[in-house]
Amino acid sequence: MQKHTFSDIISSIKLEDNILRAIDFFCGGGGMTNGLIQAGIEVIAGVDLDPEAKETYEYNNHGATFVNADITKLPLEYFKNEFGVQCNDDEMIFVGCSPCQFYSIIRSSKEKSRKTKDLLLYFEKFIEYYRPGYILVENVPGIMSNKETILNDFLAKLDELGYGNKENGRCVYDVVNMKNYGIPQNRRRFSLIATRLDRKVHLPETENHIYTVRETIGNQNLFPPISAGELDFNIARFHSAKKLSDLNITRLENTPEDGGTRLSYKDNKDLVQRCYIGHDKSFTDVYGRLYWDSPSPTITTKFLSISNGRFGHPAQNRGLSIREGATLQSFPFNYQFKTKSLLTAARLIGNAVPPKFARKIGELINE
Repeated sequence: MQKHTFSDIISSIKLEDNILRAIDFFCGGGGMTNGLIQAGIEVIAGVDLDPEAKETYEYNNHGATFVNADITKLPLEYFKNEFGVQCNDDEMIFVGCSPCQFYSIIRSSKEKSRKTKDLLLYFEKFIEYYRPGYILVENVPGIMSNKETILNDFLAKLDELGYGNKENGRCVYDVVNMKNYGIPQNRRRFSLIATRLDRKVHLPETENHIYTVRETIGNQNLFPPISAGELDFNIARFHSAKKLSDLNITRLENTPEDGGTRLSYKDNKDLVQRCYIGHDKSFTDVYGRLYWDSPSPTITTKFLSISNGRFGHPAQNRGLSIREGATLQSFPFNYQFKTKSLLTAARLIGNAVPPKFARKIGELINE
């Protein structure tokens, strides 16, 4: 009698159930994974180099296994051996939202991030080996315009592997703004959907209503007033804000509510930042407050710090809290960040694909 391996059994079941499945490369804390799960897609695994993401990822995304690994060193056969993933599975989705610091317009050392520049090409190797039915990619807009971008090589490889191009409608990509998809945030991102199946794909339809900061975090029953440095040790809420120096609190006290900027105290020698003297038209968002009735600026990994952007609360003399940042990123209110470190939680939130946008993409594929 022929013996069947565990992988053979799993494969036979999956060929019959007709349920879309996914592997989320560079998964971080699970924003993309969570959105796909909301869309009814079974996420098998998430891969990420950051061990601090594991507990948050697995706690909130039941059934998805966190694989703490460097994709550049992960054997191509890993998912076949560990999860029974088969090649040429029409119901499989590979997601590749690789780190994007090198292509970001934010001023930072490109030498430090250079080693992550080509991660998309390592993701490509897994695509070539497994040839899943669908490919999803999210990145910063700069991946389309940077002179050192590897995007064109990646797109050419997708076409070569049978995933099509814009002309035949089986590969679509563009720079989109999350505020047009129900996320209360000005967040421009490159987004790609591709398939090797005989169907056309498209990006999600935009919404008519643009959500604001007030609609999102203005409810004081959900987001009660807190002070800078006040810690909420109920991990399910995590409505905690970073501590500020007395000088920065005084600066916020002198910054008008609802969109005020550091220019309000530019002539006060005791408050003005020395590096900005004479530079009233540069970096005007730093130390500024959010507007109540507009979307927030891009929630970055530094959103806890008022010196890194317009991250001051619209009315309170503090920066955004962990829970406020997560909600502006469209994480469900019950999504728990399993760490006591504010900086770790902020990194997981700022690096994430907004789950609501991920859900919309998943629903399109699942039509």
